[in-house]
Amino acid sequence: MHMNDAFKALADPTRREILRLLRGGEKTAGELARHFDMSKPSMSHHFAVLRQADLIASRRDGQQIYYFLNTTVVEDLLALVWGLLTGHESSGKDGHS
Repeated sequence: MHMNDAFKALADPTRREILRLLRGGEKTAGELARHFDMSKPSMSHHFAVLRQADLIASRRDGQQIYYFLNTTVVEDLLALVWGLLTGHESSGKDGHS
């Protein structure tokens, strides 16, 4: 996991909303895009940033692209943030990119 990429991804409210929507399970790009008033290229950019940060992954089924949370990376990120807030080291991972 690249921490700088993850924090960059989380800095944007649209990307945080995409992650929130994916908590309920995988969704197509179209299903996600319906929640936002923006162009397809803009949505694709947000998906790319989230994928670059490894916060989401995707799979293709015919013409559809399905996105889903990469829960392992999200859990690692939460452990890191929790460690920063509580002053405790996160277990196992060094957090370096």
